[in-house]
Amino acid sequence: MDTKVLLQEFINRDENLQHAPYDPEQEFYFAIKQGNVNKVDELTRNAFHEKKGLGRLSTNELQHFKYHFAITAALVARYCMEAGMEMAVAFNISDYYIQKADLCTSVAKLSEMHRAMCLDYCRKMQQYSKKNIYSRPIVNAIDYIYDHLNERIKARDLSNYTGLSPAYLSRLFKGETKETISEFILNRKLETAQNMLINSDYSISQIAMMLSFPSQSYFTEVFKEKFGITPNVYRNTIKPDSPFNK
Repeated sequence: MDTKVLLQEFINRDENLQHAPYDPEQEFYFAIKQGNVNKVDELTRNAFHEKKGLGRLSTNELQHFKYHFAITAALVARYCMEAGMEMAVAFNISDYYIQKADLCTSVAKLSEMHRAMCLDYCRKMQQYSKKNIYSRPIVNAIDYIYDHLNERIKARDLSNYTGLSPAYLSRLFKGETKETISEFILNRKLETAQNMLINSDYSISQIAMMLSFPSQSYFTEVFKEKFGITPNVYRNTIKPDSPFNK
């Protein structure tokens, strides 16, 4: 497949979306993880039970959607814990809404509960993120990085975007994020690669190319250095045919 086509699939998003990952489902989970209440509010306006492509988990329609509700709760909890939410808090929220969902007597009520759960998680993540407030130049730099993960991001690009000198921006970025700019970019690319390995069928070489790593061998090297295993082993280990690993 043509490189530009693959990149377009990866970037496939409306120009107004921020940090949109490579598919709508991941956009939804990332929005919750980032505490983007406006985006989650928008994405949950369509009823949960009208979502297309849900695998059939029960011949009973209501039970089918309850199972998918539990899957969503588990995934949202996992994403929030990855972003710093305490395990006990994440599981307590999940348990609460799964128990409430179990009492729902219609798919319409279940959809309302799904929206409430997602917004609840999202608002708590928003509160969490406010505890780690960055200055406006660093917020702008981070936004730029997320929006250009498919490119080779250079210090001068961030300098031009933020209006700060490269040296000052580097000092400020390290002071606030505790990572150098290059470390931050690499870590976000590797985290995105993790999600792509689990949630897409792109090959290792395609993922390396789409995230603008210099080569597949370099991608494999830095991935193994960070996570202790190669991308191929990671995919084969973490991606069983389970709805909890969508």
